[in-house]
Amino acid sequence: MSAISVHDLTVPVFVRQLSNLSGILHRAKSWGQARKIAPETLLGYRLAPDMFPLVRQVQLTTDFAKGAVSRLAGREVPRYEDTEATFEALEARLEKTRTHIASFTAADFDGAAERQVELRIGGETMVFDGKTYLLNFVYPNFYFHYATAYDILRHAGLDIGKRDFTGAR
Repeated sequence: MSAISVHDLTVPVFVRQLSNLSGILHRAKSWGQARKIAPETLLGYRLAPDMFPLVRQVQLTTDFAKGAVSRLAGREVPRYEDTEATFEALEARLEKTRTHIASFTAADFDGAAERQVELRIGGETMVFDGKTYLLNFVYPNFYFHYATAYDILRHAGLDIGKRDFTGAR
């Protein structure tokens, strides 16, 4: 078995999961229309009062994906305005993120596992090597927000299951 590259651990993983999320949101839009649920109502659903709504969960999912590949490749992270208020706008954000991520080649990640990544979060500076950043920071956060978006829609009654989340083989 050959070594697994940082490219292998990021680009196809994030593109696949963001595509799955896009499919889930497409189903949610149709489901909401059939039940006469206003899109802004559905996009505002939360699992708990102190958690972010669906729209913000999707935004954060894309933020962790685009941030990870950009930082690990030593590039500037594209900034999005977080103004999405419709399913169409969220789909455009997902597509823009997938396109950005898919533009990276394996060579872009040379030295990524050892590359220093520095983040400012809540006034605190966090410094990681690339491997620790990806495995212990990005993956948990990416999957937390992705799973929460899925869970909000599942809890609302959308008929989705594990295969929708993980995708077909």
